[in-house]
Amino acid sequence: MKRRHLLQHLAATSATLALPSTFAQSERRIVLGQSAAFSGPAAYLGTQMNRGAKIYFDALNATGGVNGQTVELRTLDDGYEPERCKANTERFIDKDNVFGLFGYVGTPTCLAAMPLVQENRTLFFAPFTGAESLREPFSRNVFHVRASYFDETGLIVKQLLSIGLTKIAVFYQDDAYGQAGLAGVNRALKAANLAPVATGTVERNTVNVAQAVKTITAAMPEAVVQISAYKSSAAFIREARKAGYGGTFYNVSFVGTQALADELGREARGIMISQVMPSPFSTTSALSREYLAAVAKAGGDATANYSSMEGYVAAKVFAEGLKRAGRNPTRDSFITAMESIQNLNLGGFPVNFGARDHVASHFVELSMLTEDGKVRR
Repeated sequence: MKRRHLLQHLAATSATLALPSTFAQSERRIVLGQSAAFSGPAAYLGTQMNRGAKIYFDALNATGGVNGQTVELRTLDDGYEPERCKANTERFIDKDNVFGLFGYVGTPTCLAAMPLVQENRTLFFAPFTGAESLREPFSRNVFHVRASYFDETGLIVKQLLSIGLTKIAVFYQDDAYGQAGLAGVNRALKAANLAPVATGTVERNTVNVAQAVKTITAAMPEAVVQISAYKSSAAFIREARKAGYGGTFYNVSFVGTQALADELGREARGIMISQVMPSPFSTTSALSREYLAAVAKAGGDATANYSSMEGYVAAKVFAEGLKRAGRNPTRDSFITAMESIQNLNLGGFPVNFGARDHVASHFVELSMLTEDGKVRR
């Protein structure tokens, strides 16, 4: 009996002594929350944004993390629907007590989360959207890695005008994302004393484009700028071609470049897309070479594409901020660390922040799809 009591006492003592160690290990982990579309018509966008970030964070954690801390990226599916995103955000903040929110996908979903973000002063890092409404007014706890839709649509309109095309129509998703892109096109055209010759809309997560095709093709535009996700954009292109439209199509980066190419097949030839990340296929930049090597090493279902590249770059920038925040980072020390990042070259992708500037990049370039599903710059 005495021996059994002694063993029980030793076991209890060992368990008690183990608690501080376990707690210390859990404290050495930075937990982030990501709400995105992992199902539904926009699933490619969330899946690939997450895949690229995970590729970077997994490799980082395998080498011990940052300052002895690993990064855990938790995910919840919102199906690209604002109310679901809001509920996910509440859970991340109230139940998971995350360090920050990372890589949210889409303008309407991000806007649904923003009141909670501001109320709780939660870190909101690298949303996959270029909407101006998430950049202005300035918020100290919100950081953007990508260029804006104003940057993208500005370059698209500049390109169209430079080749003499002035009759420009806009096909857009009838929500905050589409309206943000439309505002960018209107802004760029207004500077040249022009306006869209026609506009047409589609509801989010649908492909009901018939009325938009009818309205836009009737105006006989020389080019159509599309501000929508890949399935509806592909549906519009196919139906417009069937209706006899022979003009040019331009898309902003959020469309999902590879997903659009896959949807269209051979019909993708000549479709233009603005990009806010370096090419994930080229080996001319050090960042692209690093990314391609990481994708190859990750194996499995990992593939190189622009959406995954954006997730990878966002994770890399986050890790730089974490490194500068020191061994016991708080949200406040992390924000201060992020603001110290200036003239940082990630290997062909310059990153700059400041105390009143939380937009890392204004990089935009144009790419073109080919009939064999590839992307040309």
